Formats: sequence, structure tokens, C-alpha cells
Amino acid sequence: MFKFLKMVTGLALLPACWAASVSVYNLYQISVEPAATTGVEVWALPAGFMLWVAFFFLLPRPFRTYVLGHELTHAMWSLMMGGRIGKLKVGKNGGHVELTKTNFIITLAPYFFPFYTFLVITAYYLAGIWLEVEPYKAWWLGAIGVTWAFHITFTIQMLTDQQPDIHEHGRIFSYTIIYLMNVLVIGLWMVLVGSPKFGTFGELLAHETAVAYNHACRLVLSAWIFMVQWIERMKG
Repeated sequence: MFKFLKMVTGLALLPACWAASVSVYNLYQISVEPAATTGVEVWALPAGFMLWVAFFFLLPRPFRTYVLGHELTHAMWSLMMGGRIGKLKVGKNGGHVELTKTNFIITLAPYFFPFYTFLVITAYYLAGIWLEVEPYKAWWLGAIGVTWAFHITFTIQMLTDQQPDIHEHGRIFSYTIIYLMNVLVIGLWMVLVGSPKFGTFGELLAHETAVAYNHACRLVLSAWIFMVQWIERMKG
């Protein structure tokens, strides 16, 4: 019964996925200034992203590094939600961390929260408290690109396998949450590393969500009317 309700919730969140995608695209359009189409900083992040993609397909994949980040993400989100952590195990075939509290956010967090990107961004801002970090911004953006691509490539690889985390909550619900949260995290990173503001992102999300659900409700209503009319014609 719970899985059925989660499936319905996942379907109900599809318009939100569309709204978040459009919002992030519009946020990107705002963040790209015509005068800033050249320069190292503009290309640092995508260059880092593509560099990791090349490494992912051409070199041995650091699976244990991914597993470590995966399990630490479970642990971090459990701690943030009031849980406690126990033994952590990381191996070449997978890993496990003991948690006293779990829910669907904690379970699915490694698939939408780029742990190593979080570390890179946090380290940059912490270093900025004591050091002048602006001259190294291009390297920082490149590191974000590399770690972000690390998250995306391994997430896709993991989702193609039989993951207990996904089966626990159902595919439709899990995939919808993972996609929605990944898009929202992309928007958050754009705010943190670029010129857009949180308020701008919030306004875009509110507007596009209202538009998406308005269209979805009209579509469902039209489908319902069509079905009722078809049934009446069949009876006649």
C-alpha cells in the first residue's frame, strides 16, 4: 500500500520536475552575461566536467572512492536529521553504514547530493575566511566540474544496477525524487558559485511550478472529460 502511495506521489511530482528543469534553465540564462563569454573562469567548470567524463571511460574507475562518498552521504544526512552513525564499511564490491535513523531522503541522498562537490565548495569558502582565494577561482570551478561529473557518471552507473535503495521505495518514486533533487541541487550550486540570488531562483520555481501544475490539471481534466464522453458513447 505504501509503495502504491509512493508511486502516485512520484507521478504527482512529474510537473514539479518539469518546473524545476525550466527554472534552472532560466536561471542559467540569467547567470550568463554577454560580456563574460570568454575567459578561463567561464570554461573552467565545463572543462573539468568533460575531463572527468574522459577519465571515467578511459581509465580505471575509483569505485571505492565513490562508495566512501556514498556511505558518508547516508551518514551525513542521517546526522542532520537527528540520527546517529555506527560502523562504516567500504569495499571493492560495495559498502554499508549503520544508522539509527533512516527515511527516503537519507536513503536516496547519495543519488542527488554530490558529496565531493560539497567538500570542494565548503573548502573554498572556509579558506576564503583566512586567505585570498579569488585568484584560484578558475581552479575551484574546474574542481567543481570534475567532482560534479564524478557524481553524475557514478550515479547513472549505479542506477543501471539493481540498487536496494531504489527498490525500497519503488522505481517511479525514487527516480522522480532523484531527478527533482538533482535539478534543484544544480540550481543551488549555480547560486553558490555564480551571480544569481536565492530569491531569483525561488521566484522562478514558484512561477514555473504554478504554470506546470495548471497545465497538468487542465490535461487531466480534459482526459477525464474525454473518457466520460467515450464511455457514454459506448453505452449509447
